[in-house]
Amino acid sequence: MSEQSNNLDPELNKEEERPAENETQETAAEQPTEETVETNNEPDAEPSEEEKAKAALADAEAKMAELNDRYLRQMAEFENYRKRTLKEKSELILNGSANLMKAVLPVLDDMARALESMEKTNDAEACCEGFKLIASKFHTILEQNGLKVIDAKGEVFDTDFHEAVALLPATDEAPKGTIIDCVQTGYKLNDKVLRHAKVVVAD
Repeated sequence: MSEQSNNLDPELNKEEERPAENETQETAAEQPTEETVETNNEPDAEPSEEEKAKAALADAEAKMAELNDRYLRQMAEFENYRKRTLKEKSELILNGSANLMKAVLPVLDDMARALESMEKTNDAEACCEGFKLIASKFHTILEQNGLKVIDAKGEVFDTDFHEAVALLPATDEAPKGTIIDCVQTGYKLNDKVLRHAKVVVAD
């Protein structure tokens, strides 16, 4: 019995030694080798000139696309602004004319009533007074809308507002350069000359 036990002992001892060897191998496998450590510690390789050029080109194309998009948006906004401004100007002109016509309508009504009265009466003086009132009302409406008469008779001749149609010798009452008479009345609209006054000037 003792011999058999002795014979078995070496085998048992070998089996007991094997796990220890396996553990040593596993531990060795888990530990990184010097080559692995050196590989992990190596710095990243710098991009090549070709890669840098491609990146720069892509960046430039992106910026160009952005600028082109911004340019197209601004052009569209400007076109919309231009159309809107033209529309507003057209509406302003139309509305301005409409407002003036609306203001003149009462004068037309007065003229129609005056004509009816003339047919029913022979009083020329009354008709004359009626038309004077209508003319005064008409001038008032025009002045309210910016129309003004250009002063002429007795004023100093000014080519900005007057047009000389005749020259007469100067006198003490009408020195040289003074307007003696107005042949046709001139008008301004908001300080802009619509028609020059045609005048006779002392020379």
